[in-house]
Amino acid sequence: MMNKLKSAELNNRILKSYRPLDRKTLESLRNYYRIELTYSSNAIEGNSLTESETKIVIEDGLTIEGKPLRDVYEATGHAKAYDYLYKILDKKKLLEEDILTFHRLFYQQIDADKAGRYRAVPVFISGSSYAVTPPQKIASEVKSFFKWYNANESKMHPVKLAALAHQKFVFIHPFIDGNGRVARLLMNLSLLRNDYTIAIIPSLLRQQYISLLEKAHTDNIKFIDFIADSVINTQNDLIRLLKESGGVKQSNGVINNDNETHIGGVKNRKTEMLELIKKYPGINTPAISKQLNLSLRTAQRVLKQLVEQGAVHFKGAPKTGGYFLTSQD
Repeated sequence: MMNKLKSAELNNRILKSYRPLDRKTLESLRNYYRIELTYSSNAIEGNSLTESETKIVIEDGLTIEGKPLRDVYEATGHAKAYDYLYKILDKKKLLEEDILTFHRLFYQQIDADKAGRYRAVPVFISGSSYAVTPPQKIASEVKSFFKWYNANESKMHPVKLAALAHQKFVFIHPFIDGNGRVARLLMNLSLLRNDYTIAIIPSLLRQQYISLLEKAHTDNIKFIDFIADSVINTQNDLIRLLKESGGVKQSNGVINNDNETHIGGVKNRKTEMLELIKKYPGINTPAISKQLNLSLRTAQRVLKQLVEQGAVHFKGAPKTGGYFLTSQD
């Protein structure tokens, strides 16, 4: 765990060396993560919208033919909750009202009566061997949670703090629905408040994520490592983005970044590649390169990153083998 936390610290120092970013770049990044986080967080919970459909719903206000209205509401609601996140970055302390607002914004169109309110009935998490907090203890558990969080925000490593905040909140499970999404918003709020990048958990890693969260009841080291990996992956993508888009510091300390179209490019390549490998298990590098219209060198580089992240692996002989999702084993 310590090595990964140190890697995140090193990446954070590299990213800080690029600051201050110009306003246009900051807005582009914020808008990009608005779509990316909404898409990935909803997809983990079974939302059927693709990333491009999520973008259309959020930015154009359109519904998608053939897709459930609830999926559309989840996208627009999550985007509103994401926007609220930036309004409370500089608060001295996080409060109970913050997670209630997250949930209210996310859930308002889905069920207004339950939005921003704790559940009044017991619930059980499918596939889990552990009970969550009973309804009568939720309010006190949430208060204890924020007391713990505010006491540790300046003491604990930011990535470890964010991972534990996510874990503890999910274990309370205060709402009838939407707990995972609020937990991931809370985790990313914690990261941003402590000057770290957002952590994106790809939906294709859903099973690993859920499994490690379940195991965290008895040993949370691997879950913390998983979240650290998510932070590091986002950091690496952002560092690459700044380099590829001409993000070189000028004498006045401002990033020269004229190529806004690069925002999210590296992350989108990974997403497209993962979806392609999921559709065609065992596909080789030349085929991936051709399907995604990438140079062979670029395809090899992105595949190397995915292998290092544990998302995919290579099976077979060098000339005849291909790539598989780790979750396809």
